[in-house]
Amino acid sequence: MAWDFSTEPEFAEKLEWMRGFVREEIIPLEVLDLDAAAFERATAPLKQEVKARGLWAAHLPPELGGGGFGQVKLGLMHEILGQCVYAPQVFGNNAPDSGNAELLAVGATEEQKKQWLEPLLDGRLRSAFSMTEPGAGADPTLLATRAERDGDEYVINGHKWFTSNGSVADFLIVMAVTDPGGPPRRRASMFVVPAGTPGVDILRDVPTMSEPHEQPARPGGHTEIVYRDVRIPAENLIGNEGDGFLLAQQRLGPGRIHHCMRWLGQSGRAFDMLCERAQSRYAHGSLLADKQMVQDWIAASAAEMTAARLMTLQAAWKMDQGGTAAALTDIAMIKYYGATVLYNVIDRAIQVHGSLGYTTDLPLEAMYRHARAARIYDGPDEVHKVTVARRILKGYEPRDVPSEHVPTRRAAAREKFAWLLDTAAVNN
Repeated sequence: MAWDFSTEPEFAEKLEWMRGFVREEIIPLEVLDLDAAAFERATAPLKQEVKARGLWAAHLPPELGGGGFGQVKLGLMHEILGQCVYAPQVFGNNAPDSGNAELLAVGATEEQKKQWLEPLLDGRLRSAFSMTEPGAGADPTLLATRAERDGDEYVINGHKWFTSNGSVADFLIVMAVTDPGGPPRRRASMFVVPAGTPGVDILRDVPTMSEPHEQPARPGGHTEIVYRDVRIPAENLIGNEGDGFLLAQQRLGPGRIHHCMRWLGQSGRAFDMLCERAQSRYAHGSLLADKQMVQDWIAASAAEMTAARLMTLQAAWKMDQGGTAAALTDIAMIKYYGATVLYNVIDRAIQVHGSLGYTTDLPLEAMYRHARAARIYDGPDEVHKVTVARRILKGYEPRDVPSEHVPTRRAAAREKFAWLLDTAAVNN
């Protein structure tokens, strides 16, 4: 199978413009302590520029206002956007809104798209994704939140946490069990729940390693929510009952590719800092760049980033050719490999900077804290490794005698080539 990651010259020009735009207009915002209102004022003209260039919400098809670029092009875009945490927002494809938009694009009715998707794409609404529970994270078949049909309504009860954007969202996409006795992956369904619905109890944004202090509601927070007898119209069901896992995969497949490419953008930024420091810092008689251990870090980082990039683009290409199902093994593989590469490169960059790398005078310490989460969210590394191993092992059969057993192979070869051996014996 031949893989083609090339893009036409016109799109290459768009990517080049994005590189400069992110570097010159968005990354400088990192060092300003802007509140939400000031951030909106600062980014509003940037968003307009993105829209004018046809790059807004590029993950969606043209009929929904997106670019319809496909996963390879989106991956190349996200590699650039991943350099700065603010860049996806400016381009209208930040999580969880981008994933929720993809989910609604696949499963929503026309009425639901008009009510929720269109204003979400316009930036007039914010959304949240409410799936993870205190007792159900890596194994979503253990979800306990229930949605029970009551006439023309569903009644939702349950306890969620790590609901991305939950404290600031205008609506939440909630995954809840509708058929507790059904097959494990047909038990749950997806619902749109307006944030102001009675019974939606926003408890807090959970402090994390990346944001260790409890803060007021903010975009990007991971919210703990209790749903108490939350009543919603039956038409707020997305798709059909039992479609929850299918819709989640439609959302998470592309999302994982985008995550991995953004991690490469972060890795590349840390790598640049590593190399710059190596060429600048003099210690123990030479530049760090002349020391073999530092050279090993640079070489290893370059190889790991190259491998992760090619693996991720391959997964994107397969998805473009055959949909999410064609790339499931690849997506699982890049999730754990890309997260490890991100962590390793940032760690080496911190090490080469010494105490400076440990301080907040550089962005590395914040990048490091955020990178640790990459090995957990969207499924922990271990779950994805099990998935990859199981899929690979399906291609092998157990054997009493190993297929490469030399005595057995020798006997078979002698039988197959008996004419040759007989001829050799006569000639001798």
